[in-house]
Order: sequence, then C-alpha cells, then structure tokens
Amino acid sequence: MSQKTHRGNVYARNGAVAASQPLAVSAGIEILRKGGSAGDAAIAVSAVLCVVEPGASHLGGDAFVITHKSSDKSNLAFNGSGEAPHAANAQEFSNGIDHHGFRSATVPGLVSTWFAIHEEFGLLPMSELLAPAIDYAENGFPANSGFVRRIAHHLKQNPETKVFEQLGISTALKIGDLVIQEDLANSLKLIAEEGRSAFYKGEIAARLIEASGGWFSRQDLEKHRTRVVPPLSINYRNYLVHGQPPPSQGMILLEELKLAEGFDLPNLSESDRIHMMVEAKKIAFADRYEILGDPEHVDVNVAQILSLEHITKRRSEINMASANLASSKENQEGSDTTYFLVADRDGNALSWIQSVFHGFGASWAIPDTGILMNNRLTGFSLEPNSPNFIQPGKRPAHTLNAWTVTREDGSLAHVGGTPGANVQVQTNFQLIVNAIDLKMSPQENAEAPRWQHLNKPGETSAVESYDGILQIEGRYSKELQQELSNRGHDVQFLSDYGHGSAVQLLEVLENGTYIAGSDPRSEGHAAGL
Repeated sequence: MSQKTHRGNVYARNGAVAASQPLAVSAGIEILRKGGSAGDAAIAVSAVLCVVEPGASHLGGDAFVITHKSSDKSNLAFNGSGEAPHAANAQEFSNGIDHHGFRSATVPGLVSTWFAIHEEFGLLPMSELLAPAIDYAENGFPANSGFVRRIAHHLKQNPETKVFEQLGISTALKIGDLVIQEDLANSLKLIAEEGRSAFYKGEIAARLIEASGGWFSRQDLEKHRTRVVPPLSINYRNYLVHGQPPPSQGMILLEELKLAEGFDLPNLSESDRIHMMVEAKKIAFADRYEILGDPEHVDVNVAQILSLEHITKRRSEINMASANLASSKENQEGSDTTYFLVADRDGNALSWIQSVFHGFGASWAIPDTGILMNNRLTGFSLEPNSPNFIQPGKRPAHTLNAWTVTREDGSLAHVGGTPGANVQVQTNFQLIVNAIDLKMSPQENAEAPRWQHLNKPGETSAVESYDGILQIEGRYSKELQQELSNRGHDVQFLSDYGHGSAVQLLEVLENGTYIAGSDPRSEGHAAGL
C-alpha cells in the first residue's frame, strides 16, 4: 500500500533512532556514532527525554522495554515498573488514592532499568551515556512549543502546584527561552559517578525517605529490581510478535492480533476492518480487567486468554453486522508517556516506553534533586475482588507496552510503539496490521489515519449498557462514518491528525537495511546513521 506522506522514510544501515523530541534523537545518534550499542544509545535518549519532556517521563517514573539481540536472535522484556511502598494499603485511601503528592507514587523504576539495560548491552561507560542529559540540564536547552504548552496545561488543571518551583522551571517560559535545571543536573552527575546505588541507597534515596516522612522506606527502595523476563510472544501471519508480560496490559495487543488473524484483513472493506478491530479491542479489554494484576501476587493466566480455544470462542462473538457492548470496567488512565526506539550497526534494537503516568506525575519532586515522581499508585484498584487491588510491595497494572516483531528465522522485522494510555494497545494493533497485513512502510504507517475507542467522558465504569465512543480522524470519509454508525458505533470525528498517539516505527529488511518513520503528531523525528 502506498500513500503520500509529509515526511520521507529514513533509510540507514549503521543505526537508527526515532523519538518524540529532536534533542533526544540527536543524543542517541551521537552515542551510536561513538561506537555505543543500541542499549547505550537508548539510555542516553531516555535520560535526555527526562530533561526535555519532564511532563511525560522522569527519573521518578518507570519504563518497559522489549529488546532484540542479533547475535543469538534472543528477545527480552525489561519490566521497570515500581512497587507500592510498605505503607500503601486500602485503609490509607478511604477517600480514594491521592492523585498528587508522594502518596500517589510507586517506587521509581526507570533508573534501575538504565542499569539493567547497561548490564545486558553496555559498551560505553554510564558517565558518557548520561553526559548529553547532564549538559542539557546544566547548560540549558530552548523550550519548544510542547514544553511550554504542557506547563500551561498543568497549571490550568492544578493552579496550586509547586512542582515547577521544585524542579527549578519558570512558569513564565516562552518558546525559545533557555531551560536550566541545576538540581537535576547534579542528580544525574551523582548517578553517573556512583551508579545505581546513588538513587536506591544513597543521597537521592535518603532525600525521598526524609521528604516523604517515611512513606517510602529504605527497604522499599533497596528491594526494588527491574525484572528481566522472556516477552509474551504469539505467531501472527508467520511472524512472531513480542509484547510485555503482566503487569503490563501488553496481553491485550496480542489477544487483539489473534482475534484478527481469523479475518482476511487486506480484502475487507475499510469499514469492515475498523469495525472488526474495534470489536476485538472491546473483547481484549474485557479480558484484561478480569485477570490483570501483578503476577508475583495474583495468578494471571495469560496462556488461557491466548489459547486457541479461548480465541476461537471470543472471535465467534464478533458480529460483523453490529457493534457489541464495550467493556463495562474500562476507565480512562494517565496518558503522559514517551516512546522511542533505537537500533545499532550490529542489528540489536530496543523498543522503549517510559512514563510518570499523568501529566507531571505526582506533581511533586524529591526536594533539592530536580527529580519528578510518578503517580502510578493511582493505577491500582480499591476493590478487594480486583486482581489489581492495592497492596504493599505489589505493582499496579500498567498501560505501558512496547513491541517488536521477528521473522520465523528469528531475525528482526519490525519495532514500534506509541504513548497514549489505553489508546496505546489500540494504536499498536493498527500499526502491526498496517505493517504486516497492509504492507505499509514505516512513514506511511506513522501518518495513516487512525481510530480510538474510548468510554464516554464523564460516564462511570458501572454503565453496563454504554458502548463507548469511536473517534476517527477527519481524513476518514463521511461515508465511512455513516457505515460505522449504521452498525451501532457512536462515531465522532477528530481533527485530521487529532489521534492521541505519537508513533515511532522501524522496519528491518532481510538484508539488514533499516527503514524508520516518525509520527507528525509529535515534535520528534527519525534519524539514521
């Protein structure tokens, strides 16, 4: 399939980086040019994003990564999500889990993930990998429109917040003004010099424990580890799709694909294809809310959900003539996240997503560190019967997921992902179908019109009869809207590029050539080496 794009595909042989912020892309390319691995470059990109996009991800947040190592064609899933602190239980939140402040945070996992990735892939010293982020924090970078807009939006929503003062960021910034974050620069230097222990045992840990009045304990921080496990993998059209295991909701993506595999997608009309995929999305979300939690605390039987018997049964529930009800338990979750990908000259690649959950996370920074905390604790349920019920030491169910695709011989074929909370797995579903079934190039895929199925704003999760809203971008035709409406979908038009995603994509040809694409809905781009 071929379509006109705003940007061209990026073709490269010695490496590629695609991210939502140009300075982060430059940092990754710089590390690759110095001989660093994909893992080295990814750490540099991740750290720079914390400096230049603090509303979306930070050192006090978490990360999920899928990696591919070309030498042995192995794939790993890095789970950098954090646990609820020892003091966090349902009795502490009789009026609901705090949305802001340190009581809304889990143990940060991003810094731990940097060192776990470095142990597996690192060639250059951590001090060299964090140098670009330190430079941007210490000497400044010019604020772009997204940076200024995020600050204004957060202030409008939270006029009493002190987080910008804590981060050392002026709320009077204009586009092009220099942003300097001295405390954050010092924290990054400390981590570069002292390693992982600086964050989880040393000065930064001590400041978090003291400022939270012991809500976070020394043991909470010292016990945290990034989990490194095999990814969830399914066969789809003779490719292997690798996704995040629980507590990530990556299982939804894989279930959606298995449901879709029973349909001849390239030969369906566009309205048939969208209808079928929306119905698959509803089924997968319903299954997610029945079973998803921390597998170290509850039994999460993903194998049963992805079994042929279950998929066959669920697929039979898709009525191509009319829309079924949406999952009654689906809710709207934090969407402030950033996704990027990196590949190197040796064929190694990382698919990486990191977040502080809602915009500016907990809206609270560890004093004198410039480190913003997440508010991921709000991802827990307070319903005792939920598999995602809050408990100390337990990790909440996560919207974060990233993916890769390999061929039958184990070689890498596709890498991709996007931010977008519950829209993530819907977008990733469309991306993989576009790449494998519709044969779109990465840039065509990144720019293609998209849909998203959401709960009605303001409706509670108890509304059993509500089907939700199917939002489609304005580039879809009025005729398509009418066809979907006739099947019972409540269709709303977004602006032409108004979908809630910021896609980065990579295709790897069998000869090793990289083809990268980046979403014009974000301010970043793709670059090659």
